[in-house]
Amino acid sequence: MDHAAFMRRAIDLSYEKMIAGIGGPFGAVIVHDGCVVAEGWNRVWSAMDPTAHAEVVAIRRACRILETYQLADCSIYTSCEPCPMCLGAIYWARLQVIYYANTRDDAAAIGFDDSFVYDELALPLNQRRIPTRRLLGNEAMAVFRVWQEKADKKLY
Repeated sequence: MDHAAFMRRAIDLSYEKMIAGIGGPFGAVIVHDGCVVAEGWNRVWSAMDPTAHAEVVAIRRACRILETYQLADCSIYTSCEPCPMCLGAIYWARLQVIYYANTRDDAAAIGFDDSFVYDELALPLNQRRIPTRRLLGNEAMAVFRVWQEKADKKLY
C-alpha cells in the first residue's frame, strides 16, 4: 500500500476544501483493501454541524458505501491527529490503524485547541464545566432490561 499517497490525498482534501470555504483545514480518507473507499473533509461551518469533522464525515461515508457499521478491515489517513470526538468515532467504527500528519499541538498552534476536551474527560462528572446530572435512571434502566432480554439484538 502506498501510505504516502493516501496521506497526500487527505492533505490535499484539507487544502482544497479549506480554500473553497467549506470548512477548516482537515481531510481524511478511509482505505479498504488498498483502495480509497471514502473521503471526508471538515464541514463544520458549511453543514452547521459541530460533529462534521473530516474523520466523522469519512467514517459515515465509508459505512454507507460498504454497508456496515464497523470498518475493522479499514485504515484511516487523516491530515491531523484526531480530536477526542473523532478518536471515539474511530474506535467505535473499529478501524484497524490511524495514520496522521499534523499533531494536536500543531492544530492548537493555529487555533484548533482540543486540550480542554481531553482535560474535561479526565475529570469526575461533578468537576466538569458542563453540569452533568443523572435524571430518571430507574425509567431508563427498564429499557436496558428489555434490551438485555431481546433475542434479536445486535451487539456492537
